[in-house]
Amino acid sequence: MAVLITARCHPKLEGLIPPPVLAAKHLPDWLRAMPSEAATDAAAGTTVRTFKQCPPMLDAFGMGFLLRLGCDLVVKDGEMSWDWDFPTLPDHSVSRAPIGLHVPEQARGAPFEPSGLFVKFTNFWTLSVPEGWQLLFTHPFNRPDLPFQALTGLVDCDRFGDGYVHCPARWLDPGWEGVLPTGTPFAQVIAVPRETTSVETGAMTKDQVQASEAMQNALAGTPGHYRKSIRLRARD
Repeated sequence: MAVLITARCHPKLEGLIPPPVLAAKHLPDWLRAMPSEAATDAAAGTTVRTFKQCPPMLDAFGMGFLLRLGCDLVVKDGEMSWDWDFPTLPDHSVSRAPIGLHVPEQARGAPFEPSGLFVKFTNFWTLSVPEGWQLLFTHPFNRPDLPFQALTGLVDCDRFGDGYVHCPARWLDPGWEGVLPTGTPFAQVIAVPRETTSVETGAMTKDQVQASEAMQNALAGTPGHYRKSIRLRARD
């Protein structure tokens, strides 16, 4: 079910900051560049399909939309800096800084590195969804290449659509230096229904065991079988 998510920014920021973008249109460069198959040492002369051919992983990459850095963030000599022409907003109190800090005590008791640095990425967009929906904010899926890990949170954006949801994250490597360029994703956002999901457990029937075995054999032996089976079931 498609859900309309409305993102708005202050009029003076429109065109200055990169807007949220559908995740499917902003796949990481390394995913585009990686090969579809690779030779393996497990058996001489054979190749294996890489993660680039893993539909569930690709579908996760493309879920929802991404919030992105508004400007270049420079990390050097233990400091973070930025330089951008941010306008004066006398009628609005949103921060002009693209990133802030959490004091370490806010993570006290959590199973994180004691010396971990916690930051908060500023989101310059208000986000609203229809009644009965929430927004799940989390780290961009399958992106260990980023030097931080966004923490996961769930927000009632059908009732909080006028507020800003900023994104806390744990900085993973205190020694990392470099530039996070404008547009770097810092959170992946997915609309989820507020209704409670139930889980039913039980043992397979004999027919279900056979059907499951047939599916596993087809997945192992036929490239693209997952996509084909999904399309066939959708037509049914």
